[in-house]
Amino acid sequence: MSEIWRPSAARVADANLTRFIAGISTRKGLQLRGYDDLHAWSLSRPTDFWQEVAHFAGVRADWGPGPLLENGGQMPGARFFPSARLNFAANLLRFRDDQAALIFRNERATRREISYRQLHDLVARVADGLKSAGVVPGDRVAGYLPNIPEAAIAMLAATSLGAVWSSCSPDFGVHGVLDRFGQIAPKVLFTVDGYIYAHKSISSLSSVAELLAKISSIQQVVVIPYLNTAPDLDGLGAARSKATLFDAFGSSGAALQFAQMSFNHPLYILYSSGTTGVPKCIVHGAGGTLLQHQKEHLLHADVKRTDRLFYFTTCGWMMWNWLISGLATGATLILYDGSPFHPDAGVLWRIAQDERITIFGTSAKYLSALEKSSFVPVEKADLSAVRTILSTGSPLLPDGFDYVYRSIKSDVLLASISGGTDIVSCFALGCPTRPVHRGEIQCRGLGMAVDIFDENGKSVRGARGELVCTAPFPSMPVGFWNDPDGARYRAAYFERFPGVWHHGDYAAITEQDGLVIYGRSDAVLNPGGVRIGTAEIYTAVEGLDEIIEALAIGQDWKGDVRVVLFVRIKPAFTLDEPLKKRIRDTIRAHTTPRHVPAKIVAVPDIPRTHSGKLTELAVRNVVHGLPVKNMDALANPGALEYFRDLDELAS
Repeated sequence: MSEIWRPSAARVADANLTRFIAGISTRKGLQLRGYDDLHAWSLSRPTDFWQEVAHFAGVRADWGPGPLLENGGQMPGARFFPSARLNFAANLLRFRDDQAALIFRNERATRREISYRQLHDLVARVADGLKSAGVVPGDRVAGYLPNIPEAAIAMLAATSLGAVWSSCSPDFGVHGVLDRFGQIAPKVLFTVDGYIYAHKSISSLSSVAELLAKISSIQQVVVIPYLNTAPDLDGLGAARSKATLFDAFGSSGAALQFAQMSFNHPLYILYSSGTTGVPKCIVHGAGGTLLQHQKEHLLHADVKRTDRLFYFTTCGWMMWNWLISGLATGATLILYDGSPFHPDAGVLWRIAQDERITIFGTSAKYLSALEKSSFVPVEKADLSAVRTILSTGSPLLPDGFDYVYRSIKSDVLLASISGGTDIVSCFALGCPTRPVHRGEIQCRGLGMAVDIFDENGKSVRGARGELVCTAPFPSMPVGFWNDPDGARYRAAYFERFPGVWHHGDYAAITEQDGLVIYGRSDAVLNPGGVRIGTAEIYTAVEGLDEIIEALAIGQDWKGDVRVVLFVRIKPAFTLDEPLKKRIRDTIRAHTTPRHVPAKIVAVPDIPRTHSGKLTELAVRNVVHGLPVKNMDALANPGALEYFRDLDELAS
């Protein structure tokens, strides 16, 4: 892939990563010449590396005596810093001054600003309310919330006590929330009276009442007024007696105390997408999450105290957890709630202009949809403050790189990043001192022994295969909830290659030592026994003006597999034979004849999860007449009906 951007000498010199390398070289008597040397050292001396991250980040912890890594290199089983004691919230609330900690914006042009000093005091009050509600270390506190400041406040208050935080966004249906919170039995629930999306106001209280009737563990519900300044809590029905308004929860002026917990004490419970069954409840530890996020923010994203960090996310996606950890750097976080296309496609870029956002995070799908719109950020917004754009959620295709540098900003670090809910962090991500190559993730993460295995479990270069991690890292899950013997946890990540983390991505390491993700392994197509990544097809077809988006599956057909491509067509066009020929010719020109779909079918919508990921497996199941086990995991489950019993696929 061709080089598309290179950092200036001044930017390299100013990078946190450059200071980090210089500090290690001095203290350890090493001669680390750059990122490659640092990455190699981080793998050869993992405990030294993570200690250096903690030192550089100023992590507040009592590291204690004893070994730094328990159970050596075992996966699963290895535990970093088993003697350490810390509190996650204490590290995120280390600053207590008048700099803005959170700036909140939404569709209704609401703007709120909360300083670090105010944030500390708000967290203290809510922590006092939780303590009065009987919350103790290990209890679960849940948030059914939009991306508003109170979500961060509630999380920090809960974790200051050693409680475990878990959240869903309010667009999850009741059954989807029950599938998640129903498994973990929270003691307290934070919610809103309603939420806003695409200029629609949607009440939440009836859904909350249904949840409270079915999750008996919830002893108290804290309602945050959002749609109305004085919501009528009678809408909670029989659960009204459990409800308190947010402003009345806890005592103002209460002292904030931080419970010191073990390094691996449960911090978060996150959830798998749940498209193939009830979601897995993935438990992440406080120390591992903190260290990983500090490493990624400071060294890979180059976050500084002066930065304004934004990520377009909801509380139901791990990128919310990643974003909020940015408080530990002292940066200002920009929160947004609502649709990224209302009132028009320029809403996020006007916020970037007005708030002087320096690091702008979003998804590859958003960038693809923005490209199809008429809004051109470089022409209509002052983005002079933006120096980094982050993209995740799905592979950013090569044409997406071209689009960013052509239509958003030419002098910007475009960092495609990839990891997941499973590790609440990244395996591969950006590097502020390396060039960007078109279509590639810049580097494998520091301290992450990422490799590519072939079908036989052998490491390969210059070939595609399974993304794996061959050594332990701090943000491996503590385990799954209600999995006492660890059987489900081992089956999820260590069954394919024993002792090696198998992530489920189909990928390759490039000549530049970058990474290309070709899609999920379980969605890889297999026509004629040849493995094909779906991202390669999307790279080709989504560059066509007529196509909004596409989804490819493999259909079992006459003892083999044939490629079927579903496309959403812009309203002004029709999927006629000439357009089908253009699609096939384009795919053939960009890939190989095996990638060319046997069938191309137009559909009005494509199902996706609540975090915006296309659900290839759900579509494949419907096409083959198989059940989709968890429809509540989908943001638009009705779209699956478009794929059922299609005449075009019967011949």
